[in-house]
Amino acid sequence: MPMRNSSDLIVIGAGVVGAACAYYAARHDLRVTVLDRGPVAGGTTGAGEGNLLVSDKEPGPELQLALLSLRLWRELAGELPARIEYEAKGGLGVAHDAQGSAALRDFAARQAAAGVVAEDVPGERLRDLEPHLAPGLAGGVHYPQDAQVQPALAAAHLLRAAGDRVRLRLGEEVTGILTGAHGRVRGVRTRAGDLLAPHVVNAAGTWGGALARLAGVALPVRPRRGFVLVTEPLPRVVRRKVYAADYVADIASDAAALQTSAVVEGTPAGPVLIGASRERVGFDRTLSVTALHRLAAQAVRLFPILATVRALRTYVGFRPYLPDHLPAIGPDPRRPGLLHACGHEGAGIGLAPATGRIVAAILTGDQLPLDITPFRPERFDGG
Repeated sequence: MPMRNSSDLIVIGAGVVGAACAYYAARHDLRVTVLDRGPVAGGTTGAGEGNLLVSDKEPGPELQLALLSLRLWRELAGELPARIEYEAKGGLGVAHDAQGSAALRDFAARQAAAGVVAEDVPGERLRDLEPHLAPGLAGGVHYPQDAQVQPALAAAHLLRAAGDRVRLRLGEEVTGILTGAHGRVRGVRTRAGDLLAPHVVNAAGTWGGALARLAGVALPVRPRRGFVLVTEPLPRVVRRKVYAADYVADIASDAAALQTSAVVEGTPAGPVLIGASRERVGFDRTLSVTALHRLAAQAVRLFPILATVRALRTYVGFRPYLPDHLPAIGPDPRRPGLLHACGHEGAGIGLAPATGRIVAAILTGDQLPLDITPFRPERFDGG
């Protein structure tokens, strides 16, 4: 096989998680081929809001992964072009009533014990932080560590910053996983030919389960659909990511039916992004008027100023959902040479750098930055 068809590592998926895996592997002097059947950030990444959050994470493994990733994103913000629109703007969870406010404070207290900076904000002080918020809200919690990037640009610039150690092959669908002695991975098959590498990373997002099946292993990744409304460009009427108290509960829910909870945030370019909806409907891209009406109404309840603002467009995306709401990160003992980096649900953009660094550490024998046992891909075996 010609050398141009071989590398140290093949990453399947050119979203932000795959880009981060390629970036950190290349920094360890590995030769990487990144494959995607579509364009860079053509899947979940391109339909994301770019959130880098700790505010919505329960204390536990995902929160530790998020804290590590936030530190890495701050480093990357100094290395990548300003065009990725990194903004350490903070987050603000708000409650409409005393019960919701108490729940927010309890959640924040548990997060603070795990290393999150969380500041209680009485109802009468909320408009000091967000002047256009509705009056009469019961209270909230400010999370100054929360940040945001433009996700498609972040993925593209991670790949570019990796330099000539990364070869990008777009429009090539993987049709098979090549194996050799003892079932060990030795590369992938595409319609354009075979590519060889001793390691393959499954960073295929919502298609991570299908990719795993090509390798002969099971990983129960499912798509969870969500819509985002995009307004006309505005002056900065929303300074932070602002969300209603029930947003955190919706993230942790296993419900298949439609759920909506207000998430409103401004962007450096001017438009306001309005989410978030969740439902499990497979890969159905049909526009849900019900979901959009709910999102608009909930956003206006938080920010009455948006009532007269035009929504210019909407877009749909699919979060890669795993049943325990934790990603699969690390080597798959059922298929030596295969690693997984998928199943991050709606947090993949925020968790991408930590995931990439973990994958690079595994490949090079470096010390792992945290315990990856909770993310082991085979944890779903036996039900």
